[in-house]
Amino acid sequence: MKQTKIVCSISDRRCDVDFLRKLFFSGMNVVRMNTAHASPEGIKEIIRNTRAVSQHLALLIDTKGPEVRTTAVAEPIHYKVGDMVKIFGRPDVDSTKDIVNVSYPDFARDVKVGDHVLFDDGALDMQVIESVGPMLVAQVQNEGDLGSHKSVNVPGEHIELPALTEKDKSNILLAIEEDIDFIAHSFVRSAADVHAVQKILDEHNSDIKIISKIENQEGVDNIDEIIDASYGIMIARGDLGIEVPIEQIPGIQRSIINKCILKKKPVIVATQMLHTMINNPRPTRAEVTDIANAIYSHTDALMLSGETASGKYPVEAVQTMARIAEAAEQDAHKRGHITVPMINQNDQREFLSRSAIEATEQLGVKGIITDSETGQTARNLAAFRGPHPVLAICYKDKVQRWLNLSYGVIAIYQHRQKSNEEMFTAALRMLRQKGYIELEDKIAYLSGSFGAGGGTSFLEINNVGDVFARKYRFHLPEEVDEGEEEA
Repeated sequence: MKQTKIVCSISDRRCDVDFLRKLFFSGMNVVRMNTAHASPEGIKEIIRNTRAVSQHLALLIDTKGPEVRTTAVAEPIHYKVGDMVKIFGRPDVDSTKDIVNVSYPDFARDVKVGDHVLFDDGALDMQVIESVGPMLVAQVQNEGDLGSHKSVNVPGEHIELPALTEKDKSNILLAIEEDIDFIAHSFVRSAADVHAVQKILDEHNSDIKIISKIENQEGVDNIDEIIDASYGIMIARGDLGIEVPIEQIPGIQRSIINKCILKKKPVIVATQMLHTMINNPRPTRAEVTDIANAIYSHTDALMLSGETASGKYPVEAVQTMARIAEAAEQDAHKRGHITVPMINQNDQREFLSRSAIEATEQLGVKGIITDSETGQTARNLAAFRGPHPVLAICYKDKVQRWLNLSYGVIAIYQHRQKSNEEMFTAALRMLRQKGYIELEDKIAYLSGSFGAGGGTSFLEINNVGDVFARKYRFHLPEEVDEGEEEA
């Protein structure tokens, strides 16, 4: 009964149909594929098995984006405080204890003396004390180990990396070929990085939606233009916690969630939500509170990474997250619906959506039904964070999956074969069968256009029992063609 959506990272080493089905029934809404750890063949296997489980599950693929990593090492290297290390931008040369090579050839040009170079998500810190042409000389600041292909971060510096690597472009083409639902672009720094991905999608007439991952200070600084250019946002707190002072992460998270809600864009909070459950069957109290606080801040979705990709308790992790989400949502709504301001007072769709949500408190409406060609009205309803579900009847199967990232939306695909009244009655019956509504409850219907393709134009509220008994006939819009705009 949770309304917050759950994204699960899935490895091609553990993606059989039975496993995915267990996660689906536990509360998973979106399958995430990490291209940093899966081959094209492995990604295709995840896609094939996910679709075998349910057409309701959405598929999201990560690009690596503009990141820097170390090269391979023969075996993990141990460093002590004070060790001196030379750093080169030589992507094709393996690293040794004395010489660390990284994947970006011009690394020494962009990094300055005094900068801290952080390896492996900040586990190993080296400070640059000298810069000589293509070489940096750095001193180790803490004892630690360095393995192959570990992340490299330089807080406070702009590394002049291209928005897309050749591998990224290849993976985007794979996503287009497989017709998946979302691309999560990593390390987005500005709207230009989003446009670089969109350009490839447009060239191939693809409707895949872009989720921008915010992982560095530049992304935070340019968040408004990034939100405008994207379908949604992922707050990827792992690298973000290295690139910016860690004490600022909670405030940044809250600010980005608020901005996304006002722009009616879905937002995902990610990284180490239930990290303890990679190896343990129970989470820490801090992790439970972290999830609840993300929900109190009104996030659309939460993401599990290693917990489901490689952890010992993947199903338990999803079940735990779902239980925490449901409890936090109920607590958040105890004082009535959550107040979210309208950003455009003259927008008719936004006004009617807000009115439908307000009716849940003022008139006791227990559910909202809308029909959808693009999903925009459903996303408007989701943004106002009502206490009861929104059932979106989608006329395109992909819209159904896009709405898997929107809070409180139950999306179903229905081909335009039945009359609008028949579809509405069937949707009502579904809500009743799932236990969301009873015969004596009130239900709202948000739709419009009356066959003219003019957008959302009316809101009606009626008693569920009266609709089933045909004591009242809803004034539903006239039938529209397949290609019409969203009702």
